[in-house]
Amino acid sequence: MKSLREIYRIGRGPSSSHTMGPQRAAEIFLSEHKEAKGFKVTLYGSLAATGKGHMTDVAIIDVLSGTAPVSILWKPKIFLPFHPNGMDFEALDESGETVDKWTVYSIGGGALSEGKEDGDRFSTPEVYDMNKMTDILRWCEKYGRSYWEYVDECEGPDIWDYLQTVWEAMKRSVERGINHEGRLPGPLNLARKAPVYYVKATGYKQTLQTRALVYAYALAVSEENASGGEIVTAPTCGSSGVLPAVLYHLSKGHNFSDTRILHAMATAGLFGDVVKTNASISGAEVGCQGEVGVASSMASAAACQLFGGSPRQIEYAAEMGLEHHLGMTCDPVCGLVQIPCIERNAFAAARALDSNLYASFSDGSHRVSFDHVVEVMKQTGKDLPSLYKETAEGGLAKDFKED
Repeated sequence: MKSLREIYRIGRGPSSSHTMGPQRAAEIFLSEHKEAKGFKVTLYGSLAATGKGHMTDVAIIDVLSGTAPVSILWKPKIFLPFHPNGMDFEALDESGETVDKWTVYSIGGGALSEGKEDGDRFSTPEVYDMNKMTDILRWCEKYGRSYWEYVDECEGPDIWDYLQTVWEAMKRSVERGINHEGRLPGPLNLARKAPVYYVKATGYKQTLQTRALVYAYALAVSEENASGGEIVTAPTCGSSGVLPAVLYHLSKGHNFSDTRILHAMATAGLFGDVVKTNASISGAEVGCQGEVGVASSMASAAACQLFGGSPRQIEYAAEMGLEHHLGMTCDPVCGLVQIPCIERNAFAAARALDSNLYASFSDGSHRVSFDHVVEVMKQTGKDLPSLYKETAEGGLAKDFKED
């Protein structure tokens, strides 16, 4: 299993798979073809279907256009075999002939792959020797350790400096969002809600204030993401509001130290890593259950740890956070990471707190393991028709008419 650095990436929205990934691919291709006289980029499948709403073309053109003219071809009906988010980059000579071609895939969370079993340039070292939560839980109970201690043992001490940088970026995204008024970009003309929710939340009694503040913080980050602001994938851009909302709220409301927050982030990242390794965090591959569902699971685990949950209770909280998002479709209206994505982040953050509370009342024993839910999520994603996996052709996006 890979490093948590591949779960938590600091970058700009609105989409890790449709913006961050293609931009990174363009930078790599440009570094190898600085003498090109032109570029042609073909986008396939889900990447082409919602690429305009996710600013895929803008991200690519911004990188390549300073060197040579760029043409973008959109082929939403063609799906390359390895992953729904396929791209072809071509470098052209003076006569417009292709001198080199590169096929690459944006596989979610800002990660890239060439779709090769061997010799993929994006292959990174395996950091964790276990990739099933059942095995990791057994290790924790055998040695009396916590999940974050397993992270520390596998990643080494440098991971804490990295997670501190990530935590600072998460806090900035919340604080920018709750102070950023106005409308979001795009044809939906959505007004930002986070500032209003935050102000209203402060006027509620304590019993309601908790939930209202979590809504405000999740909205804040999701709206920053939707406007192309800097966020942290957790595990994706489209689900980037869930974990920061829960952590920011608990750090403020309960005065948890940064050290404890970082430990909770490590635990959350571990659960996200297990899903990424054994299933997927790509909305184009498994639907929104792989994005918001996984984010809620990660936040559930983090919250349960902060409140003193045992490893078994933490695993139970994470299992519920994912289980109760099974089957969630990825159906962005107009191909934008706005409707229903932003509200889903707020509700998933609240559900994470519920999962923690429910698990904390138990002894952690339950019938369905986290690993089994991950397997079910993967199969559910395969069974979902493509129009429900980030193509903006089904669900809420179908037949939507702009006012």
